[in-house]
Amino acid sequence: MSGHSKWSTIKHKKAVLDARRGKSWSKLARAVTMAAKMGGGNPNDNPRLRLAIDKAKADNMPKDTIEKAIKKGTGEIEGVHYEDVLYEGYGPAGVAVMAKVTTDNRNRTSGEIKKVFERAGGNLGSPNCVSFQFASKGVIVVAREAVSEDRMMEVALDAGADDVSSSEHIHEVTCRPEVFHEVKQKIEAAGIPIQSADIAMVASSSITLDLESARKVKRLIDALEEHDDVDAVYSNSDIPDDVVAALAKE
Repeated sequence: MSGHSKWSTIKHKKAVLDARRGKSWSKLARAVTMAAKMGGGNPNDNPRLRLAIDKAKADNMPKDTIEKAIKKGTGEIEGVHYEDVLYEGYGPAGVAVMAKVTTDNRNRTSGEIKKVFERAGGNLGSPNCVSFQFASKGVIVVAREAVSEDRMMEVALDAGADDVSSSEHIHEVTCRPEVFHEVKQKIEAAGIPIQSADIAMVASSSITLDLESARKVKRLIDALEEHDDVDAVYSNSDIPDDVVAALAKE
């Protein structure tokens, strides 16, 4: 079970609504713009754009806002120049952490991300210092109570997934990025509700955290995710189910 999914589960279990929806939408719109810029404005030919649009729709972003973001990416509407940057470093307990960022000012963002790491007891590293430990994978999370483990395994593997792992709270389906949308569609077609679906960076090995270490790592991940320019955060942490339950209550 990837640390990425465990952190997502903690937040889901808390069921806290994002009162800063405007901030959330700005990040989603930026992701749509970057996807259109990199691969064109047709989601049928641009998997990255299709995923960005799916996330925006899941957060109830208005259709015209999505279309405007696409046009900014394709150059039909003038917009801010953004670039993708991956920041890498280490957090508490030696956990490897990566922050995927979209920024219009790399120098400003670099300084701010460095401070976030340091304040949380970590340190920002050089490029490629931890990324070699991660691989890009499709990750689809389903609530444990939504479907039996056997049924989840049957549907996912028939759809082309590589693996299914289950914990107390969730089933996690992993697959190659190129079959992600097909696997997701087949799971939905089987009537199984999806809690989250994304192309994520998954670590090849992990560091198991006790409750105190998990609290410290969570502070770092929360602070990074709160940053306006950060789109996603990944780590090689492994959080036991009892720790997940304890954090979800805090």
